[in-house]
Amino acid sequence: MFSSPFSNEHDREQAGTITLTDDKGRSLECYIEHSLEVNGQEYFLLLPVDSPVEIFAWQGEDEEEEALLVEDDATIDQIFSTAQAVLSEQNLFLKNTAYALTVAGELPPVEESEIFTLEIEDEQSDLEPEQLQLLASFYYEDQEYAIYTPLDPLLFFARISKTGKPELLSPEEFRKVQPLLEEHLFNEVE
Repeated sequence: MFSSPFSNEHDREQAGTITLTDDKGRSLECYIEHSLEVNGQEYFLLLPVDSPVEIFAWQGEDEEEEALLVEDDATIDQIFSTAQAVLSEQNLFLKNTAYALTVAGELPPVEESEIFTLEIEDEQSDLEPEQLQLLASFYYEDQEYAIYTPLDPLLFFARISKTGKPELLSPEEFRKVQPLLEEHLFNEVE
């Protein structure tokens, strides 16, 4: 997954879609932003049809407060209906989809005061800070949660497996083919 160099003006109505499925049977419908063949294998750059969201739990007090990404399924299952109810007030419908939570509906306009910058601490790579827009916050059992959507598009790389189903590239496979994919994408964008 990485941020897109493509413009938002791309006509997605003309683009095809692919549905990714995770090991729990959840699906994620994606637009095909780009497809290319490298060494006889077809790869797809995919953009989810619905907007991805992330839920954070706020820990600590005042200056020491930090946001912790909620990733475990048990916690997501507990807070899901509350998060869904809070988002429905904005005509957004929360979905527990494959690889990411998503919302269907029109996102509110971005307001500078509602932007949260997430510093990613990873010594192995130089990841850029991620900017997120606050959609809603709520409490569940005295814990404060906040729902954000990334400002940069969330993209996936996939390929068609031998069984004919689209599958997400593993991190190892992505690292192997990333230079080739970037070279092909860069050449086609110019």
